Amino acid sequence: MKGSIMIRMILMAVTAMLALPGWAAELGDDGLHKTAWMRDTFKDLREDLDEANAEGKRLVLFFEQRGCVYCTQMHEEVFPRPEISSYISDNYFVVQLNLHGDTEVTDLDGEVLSEKAAARKWRVLFTPTILFLPEEVPTAESAADAAVAVMPGAFGPGTTLDMFTWVNEKRYTLETDEDFQRYHARRIQERNNGSTD
Repeated sequence: MKGSIMIRMILMAVTAMLALPGWAAELGDDGLHKTAWMRDTFKDLREDLDEANAEGKRLVLFFEQRGCVYCTQMHEEVFPRPEISSYISDNYFVVQLNLHGDTEVTDLDGEVLSEKAAARKWRVLFTPTILFLPEEVPTAESAADAAVAVMPGAFGPGTTLDMFTWVNEKRYTLETDEDFQRYHARRIQERNNGSTD
């Protein structure tokens, strides 16, 4: 009897370990995590903004880097959640940028520079950093100056979904006292699931 229980426990442990790679986020040749909702573009942000608008989506820029443990956390624990993944896919046009990358980027103001130079210009200091852009940006304005919100760092599922929802619903334009932090606090109470996220 004890032997069969031990064998079952070992089989369950082995099965669980074999299932883990299926949960791991896919890494690209550049060492960055890849998702189905990330777009492979020429990184001309004005073109990306136009394409996002044509699809009825918001343009969002994800800065990540090879070996980023916080990026891994987001890609393994937060973004795979169906409610988050589908919300991003349905509402956002996501362009991934490499904090240390050399790929050419054309900023919204027309300046052509490398990803790493864009990160410096936009004051991106660590990863992940997510910049949320409005639907319309004046020609002379950079992505950083145009951003309606910036999400610096890794956050839990509730905070992440709340930020994407807050931006998508344009709550930053409302003339109320409910800034993002107050909105997020209200959403935590509404979820009432025992989590502080």
